[in-house]
Amino acid sequence: MANREELGLIRGARAGRAESQLALGRRYLFGSAGLPHSLPTALHWLERAAQQGCEQAWQLIGEHIPVELARQSARPLTHWYERAYDGGLAQAGLVLAQLVLEAPAQRPDAALRTKAQQALAMAARAGLAEAQWLLARQSTSAATLHTVQPRWLQQAADGGVVQAQTALLDAAWEARHWDAYLERALPQARALAAAGAPAVLEAPQAMLLARCAQALAGGQGGSEADPAEIHHFRELAALANERHAQLAMGLWWARMQVDGQRVPGGSGSANFKKAIRWLTQAGEQGLAEAWYALSRIYLKPEFSQRNIGAAQAHLERAAQMGYRDAQFECGNSAWRARRERDGNDVRAVYWLQKAAAQGCARAAAALHKIAPRANGPVYSATGALAPGRDLQASHPLLAARLELAAMFRLTRAEALLLDIKTADFGHCLVIDIRASYGRSKRRLVLVDTACEREALDRIARLFEQIDSGPGGLEGNYRQRLYRLKSLVPAAADDEPDYELAA
Repeated sequence: MANREELGLIRGARAGRAESQLALGRRYLFGSAGLPHSLPTALHWLERAAQQGCEQAWQLIGEHIPVELARQSARPLTHWYERAYDGGLAQAGLVLAQLVLEAPAQRPDAALRTKAQQALAMAARAGLAEAQWLLARQSTSAATLHTVQPRWLQQAADGGVVQAQTALLDAAWEARHWDAYLERALPQARALAAAGAPAVLEAPQAMLLARCAQALAGGQGGSEADPAEIHHFRELAALANERHAQLAMGLWWARMQVDGQRVPGGSGSANFKKAIRWLTQAGEQGLAEAWYALSRIYLKPEFSQRNIGAAQAHLERAAQMGYRDAQFECGNSAWRARRERDGNDVRAVYWLQKAAAQGCARAAAALHKIAPRANGPVYSATGALAPGRDLQASHPLLAARLELAAMFRLTRAEALLLDIKTADFGHCLVIDIRASYGRSKRRLVLVDTACEREALDRIARLFEQIDSGPGGLEGNYRQRLYRLKSLVPAAADDEPDYELAA
């Protein structure tokens, strides 16, 4: 309860006397016997005193009112922190920088922004860890942060800023500076492991344990790598739902690598039931390697619940999530079963293309064998008949067929008989005219580039509204061939005419 002196200060502050407002604000700022400690109330009275030109008021605001409260204020307070900074207060300079540099929506003028950056540098040099952390974020791009450990970031981490410590660990991890990472992270990991309470571990702590285990297991810890400690780190992180630790635990119980090969020098029998539990949890959190490893388990002859269907389902799930090795396996599997089901060759090309796009040399070699670009004279002759403007204007469908022949190296019969609407599968063209033309073979042609995709889409739109069958607008094969030879004389002898299929 306020005493008589404080009641007098309250009456004077309400009457507008600056010295009473300053004194009352100071009492609420630090607390007193009769008045509680209240930063919002202190800010209210100190700001009223500052508005009357009281220098001590804005100095107290700059020194003691935190940035969180300043951001909640209905009135802008930047100018008070600016004046306090001009008076030499480093803490006021830090809050000024936080208000100006971390609020881009307000778009401060260039002069104020420059001053805020100068204030931030002064606060950082004065040893304020929050200023050092903000300066590190201001002066280092996200890409550079993972490869360079700036001086300010290091000092902010040493000053106890948790975000700076996390960023420093992330930078060391991404740059593969194992010694620097383990020097900082290993003591923290051991302290967490000693506590041994996975239920209270937060996601960053679980990641720290998992990364330390991975680095130590990779031989980065030297003599400090203790298998029992590594397993304990992984188990705690996995119980805290860290997906990479769950993957490692699953592989440990299965005594195998991700590709299903037994761990070199591994001892003990596998426990596939526990391995499947951990790998399923990791997979459900978006880790494609876990589904791929599960597919390898279900193929193992020593697994009592061996299931080819389950293995294929897990393999396809990993492939759909972008795992390169799974995409290659899916492509190979579909190609081996191409005679069992129509369309398996198209599916094989789809997965092999995905794997090749991620740099899989084996997938690229398989594609070269499965869907090569034909290069013989029969396939290049039709493509040489480039349509002119007159042909495009008068016979757009024929011109489009010749354009396809030039782009995808089609024979004359393929160019004239191909059903564009059914041949396009997005990633490839299925060239199959066996029903209409003797001696022809089904083959696949890849759609490799964006230009080819655009041209194919444009040509497909031309054929959407017409009937390309023998009785349609284009006529049968002989009518199309006659039209081609009449309009393009060079097409008369480009290839022999095989007999039509019965």
